Amino acid sequence: MLEGIRVVDLTTVVFGPYATQILADLGADVVKVEAPGAGDAFRWSGKAAATPGMAPAWMALNRGKKSIALDLKAEEDRAVMLDLLRGADVFVVNVRGKALERIGLDYDNVRAINPSIIYVHCVGFGQDGPYADLQAYDDVIQAATGTATLLPRVDGNARPRYLPSLIADKVAGLHAAYAALAAIVHRQRTGEGQRVEVPMFEVFSSFMLLEHLGGLTFDPPNGPAGYHRQIDPDRQPFPTADGHISIVLYDDASWERLFAVLEQPDFLLAEHLATPKLRLQNLAELYRAVARFSPAFTTQELLRRCHAAQIPAQAVRDLDDVMSDPHLAATGFFRRRLHPSEGAYFEQSSPVRFGARGAQEGIPPPLHGEHGAALREHGWSAFED
Repeated sequence: MLEGIRVVDLTTVVFGPYATQILADLGADVVKVEAPGAGDAFRWSGKAAATPGMAPAWMALNRGKKSIALDLKAEEDRAVMLDLLRGADVFVVNVRGKALERIGLDYDNVRAINPSIIYVHCVGFGQDGPYADLQAYDDVIQAATGTATLLPRVDGNARPRYLPSLIADKVAGLHAAYAALAAIVHRQRTGEGQRVEVPMFEVFSSFMLLEHLGGLTFDPPNGPAGYHRQIDPDRQPFPTADGHISIVLYDDASWERLFAVLEQPDFLLAEHLATPKLRLQNLAELYRAVARFSPAFTTQELLRRCHAAQIPAQAVRDLDDVMSDPHLAATGFFRRRLHPSEGAYFEQSSPVRFGARGAQEGIPPPLHGEHGAALREHGWSAFED
C-alpha cells in the first residue's frame, strides 16, 4: 500500500508513534529518531521481558520501524538527520515549535532542503491559539475537553475522573495517520508538499463532542451538554448469576424481545409501559427491571438467548481474559512472534484488512538505536534487501 514511502519519525510516547506505526503497517519505511541515552520515554512504561527499555507498551506501538539515536544539538548527528529528511516523503514530529526552530527542524528549514516534504506536526494545541506553547498530555486533554466530567454525570460522584485509557493520545494518533495519508494523495496528484498540523486538544474536542455537545449544538441551546444514552446511570452492564453482561436495547422491539428472553413477557403490559412512547419516557425503570431479572440466568445462558432473539449482547470480560476470546483467536488477532532479544511475545495484528494486500509481518520493535550504524553509513538504502 505505502511501499516506497519514507517516513522520518521524531515523536515519542503514544500520539506520534501510534500514527507512524499505522504508516509502517501499511508498508511505509519508517525511521524512528530517538535521543541518546534513554530514548523514547515509553520504552520505560512497564516491565521489560529481557532488555531494559523494551516495555510492553513500547512493543505494542513501534513494530515495523528502525531506530537511530541522534543528538540533534550535535553538528554531526544533525547532518545525519538532514540527510534522512532530504530523502524522506513524510516527517512526523511532536516537538514543540520553538524547540524545532532552535535545532533548525521547523517546517521552513526542512522544506528548504526537501520542497516536497509532508511535514506532520503533532502538537498539543493549535498553533494560532493562546495555548500554542503549552505542554499537552492525555490527562490534560481529558480535563480540558470536559471528558473528566463524564463519569460524574453517570454515577453522581462529583469528583472529576479520567477515563482509564490513553484515549486522547490514540485518537490524535489516528487523526495524524489519516492526515498524512491525505497529504500523500495530494502530493501524488499535485507534486506539492505541505505542513499538516494535528492538535490533540482540537482533535479530541471534535471526537468527544460529536455526541456530547448535545443541546449546546443550537443557538440558543435547547438542552444541556451530554448524550443522554451514554451518561444514563442505569444503562450499565447487567448482573448475571455468575458475572455481568452488556445488552443493547436500541429500539422498542428489542425491549419486547428482551423481556420475553427474561421470561417476563407481562412486564410491559403495565399501563405506564404499554406504548413505545411511554416506555421511552420510563427507560430508567426498564433498565432497573432488567437488572432485577438478569441474575436468574448465567452469563452464557443469557448470551445464547439474546443472540437467538437478535439482541446485541456480549459478556463483560475481565481485561486479563481478553486474549482468550474465541473470535479474536479465530481471526488471528493476537500473533505469537519471537523477538531477537526479548523472546516470545504477542503482537496485535493490524485490525484493518485489505483485499489487495495480504497480512504483513513487519520487523519487530527495535532496540534503542539498533539500526543506527547502518543508517549512518547507508541512509535510506539501509532499508533495501
